[in-house]
Amino acid sequence: MDKSDIIRTVMEKEYQISPEAVELIRASNSPESLLKYVLSTVNDSVVVIGVENIDLEDFAAQRKAPKPISVKNGGHPKFEEFTEDPSSYEIQTSSIKPEEFLAGPELLSSRSDEPLSEPDIPVSIPSASFHQPVIDIQSDTVSSEEVSASHLASDSLSSLKAVPDQVFSSSSSQAGSLSASSFFGHGKSLPSSSNRVSMADPFLSISEKGLSLNSRDGGYKHYPGRNPVTVISDITGHSTCVGEYMQFVQYFRDRYSRLSEIIRGRINARPIESLKKRSFRRGGDGGSEEISIIGMVSDISTTTNGHKIFALEDPTGSFSVLIRNTEKELFELASKILLDEVVGVTGSVTNDGNLMIASKLIQPDVPNCIQRRTGSHGKVVLISDVHVGSSQFLEDSWLEFLDFLKGESDSEAMRELAASIRYLVVAGDLVDGIGIYPDQEMELDILDVYDQYRKAAEYFREIPEHIRVIISPGNHDAVRQAEPQPALPERIQADFPQNVIFVGNPALVDLDGVRILIYHGRSIDDLVASIPGVSYQEPAGAVLEMVKRRHLAPTYGSRVSISPEKKDYFIIDPVPDIIHTGHVHTLGIQRHKNVLLVNSGTWQDQTEFQKRVNLMPVPARVPIVDLADFDVKVLGFD
Repeated sequence: MDKSDIIRTVMEKEYQISPEAVELIRASNSPESLLKYVLSTVNDSVVVIGVENIDLEDFAAQRKAPKPISVKNGGHPKFEEFTEDPSSYEIQTSSIKPEEFLAGPELLSSRSDEPLSEPDIPVSIPSASFHQPVIDIQSDTVSSEEVSASHLASDSLSSLKAVPDQVFSSSSSQAGSLSASSFFGHGKSLPSSSNRVSMADPFLSISEKGLSLNSRDGGYKHYPGRNPVTVISDITGHSTCVGEYMQFVQYFRDRYSRLSEIIRGRINARPIESLKKRSFRRGGDGGSEEISIIGMVSDISTTTNGHKIFALEDPTGSFSVLIRNTEKELFELASKILLDEVVGVTGSVTNDGNLMIASKLIQPDVPNCIQRRTGSHGKVVLISDVHVGSSQFLEDSWLEFLDFLKGESDSEAMRELAASIRYLVVAGDLVDGIGIYPDQEMELDILDVYDQYRKAAEYFREIPEHIRVIISPGNHDAVRQAEPQPALPERIQADFPQNVIFVGNPALVDLDGVRILIYHGRSIDDLVASIPGVSYQEPAGAVLEMVKRRHLAPTYGSRVSISPEKKDYFIIDPVPDIIHTGHVHTLGIQRHKNVLLVNSGTWQDQTEFQKRVNLMPVPARVPIVDLADFDVKVLGFD
């Protein structure tokens, strides 16, 4: 078993591993068995597996102790060495289909994830395919009788597909079946999540440098001073997810309830079940009256004539909606609709009451209004994807940036600009991490993740004390991979100066009256793969699609592993002034209505993997936003 096999296996279980631990496992007489033992015994609070987490004495005792595994025909138990696969007790939280939790489910469904080639760099993956038969609906006359039963949603959500009881050792989940007797939690609970979400995780505590005003829903922690910060929403210290059935129910009901309420303020919608309990009046032109419903998209299909059919679900039932390709604007919008997003639909129902012909689609989106005046002053600097520890980390450019922040630039204009800076916000991937992808150690200058953070702390101690720094994690950082992610553990926070505040991912913060939503941006991978016209070269376009849906990760079960908390931390509510993302290593700035969208670039040069996929990063570019009028300047340090 070579190093890459060990790192890949650890990565699939969403841990990192130190080089010393890799060598210790590889040098053992039975590396595969030792690795299985380590993964089955490591505590959930561990993010980076080190040599201190490998108990060789206990492992040797486990191997010597015979273990009964089966009894046949009344004979004696068979014995064998320790070979238990811990993955058999896990379930991928992202394999659950969200819309199936909206009404009284008896069963749950699973959705297999695509295997990932490298988690830190986005790769386009195909959208989910449901392999349903194509149906033929004429564009001029449409009757629901022509729609195949496989494309019509059931009368209610009282029956759902099976939740996986076990997941076999594989990079993608393979579902078994498990029945749940009641939507209200009386059935079996789900096994533990492979995302390792734990209520007792000691790394989920937050720094006590601030004053907690209101701990409800994970927020309202205030940091007073010259440049005050209030954390409005953050998972840190508030995670309650242990993978139980009712937590999935609560998560998706919270998502539907909050997003549908936004849409309900714009249309007069009725419950889906009411469509099946009444006859609809026909107008003078022979058409039936128009009605509106709000639902979560559970299925998307295309007819042989190129029309779109959606299955929408709400807590009362489900219904099929047809969008004709002759309605150009409506059809273009429908072509961008994603699974699991919440939409409103207005249209007429066919004579038999089984199909709606849509005339209008409504997404939650942000309201049309002028960007508010905050009364604030000064500047905020937005950066992400620093990747300290990588051999491609652009240290010279980074040091030049630090000199700028310290007011040591040669230009007087640059010194004046630096003097106006009050905040610095980092949207994830502060370090490159360890064991994030196979052979990563070949492109690392610092091989210990804690040494990477210590080096990063040295850099941040050079930033003037009056600048308030807010750091949120990303998929390369030493926190759980399942989102929402808590802030970096206190063991790491302790090395940083007092002017640094650590928050989770995502997090909504108030910087002296300006609301900034910080999200690392891993769901951009899903949006690029699913929405026509969205690309890595224009990352702000992907963030725009999030804003239209009022959700940072609309589709459940793709690249982003999502922990089903009681509250959906990905909903964009309240509307922020600025949304700051990263992850894709390219720079993008865009305005949508009253929101400024900024995807900051990176401080890492092109890696070997990026060369293979022809991805060109945009490094050492720094967006600086004026807190008074949201004007943006971009400085280059390359």
